[in-house]
Amino acid sequence: MSFDLTGRTALITGASRGIGAAVTLALARAGADVAINARGREALDELAGQVQALGRRALVLPADVTDPDAARGMVAAAIDGLGSLDVLVSNVGGSSYRGPFAGLRFSGWEKVMRLNVDSTVHVLQAAAPHLLERGSGSVIVVSSVAAFGAVPGLAPYGASKAALISLTKSLAVEWATTGVRVNALCPGWTATELNRGLWEDEAIHAELTAAIPMGRWATPEEMAGPALFLASDASSFMTGQALIVDGGQNAV
Repeated sequence: MSFDLTGRTALITGASRGIGAAVTLALARAGADVAINARGREALDELAGQVQALGRRALVLPADVTDPDAARGMVAAAIDGLGSLDVLVSNVGGSSYRGPFAGLRFSGWEKVMRLNVDSTVHVLQAAAPHLLERGSGSVIVVSSVAAFGAVPGLAPYGASKAALISLTKSLAVEWATTGVRVNALCPGWTATELNRGLWEDEAIHAELTAAIPMGRWATPEEMAGPALFLASDASSFMTGQALIVDGGQNAV
């Protein structure tokens, strides 16, 4: 089975940094032309330059995909600019709240759900007609190991990531006979800018690392290989699965 993506196209949301940027470069190195999305343009322009240095095309499509109209426009621009869409990586996510559930305002809960779940729904609904009409494609929903166990202090984040696993399985079954595959990539603790406050805090970092059998956090680049596997023909008979990449944390 081939990991080669020559002649294929990919759209990656949340691509400006961290896991999204690492996945973008991995897909480009494998031969894909890419459309890259995030809210800001500057970091996307820098990433596009790296993609172009690899000899691949890069469309820069800044948009806030928590807005359904913006998401639809962005997906349409990606399809129009690339000519088609073979791979879709929904990577937008995060959490602005860390603390006890009892102290959580409902507006904070809604904010996390909007960022992690609604954004994915908007992008997938916008891309679905194109993918289903073509009868092929690989959708990768970036969830988290937090979907599978307790995450005290991060209840909205864990719940939102669990919702993405359920969505992944439902769409995989709905779309299985069409040729469109849907899988989830579930990173463990990964040292990205998004969670810098956690891995730079020595006490918190030590506590979280103690739960990882491999004894360290992942780098964003260590999520790129699993994403390439899901995007390529190497996983051609795989759909509805949650690929956990967490240094053994979920096995404990």
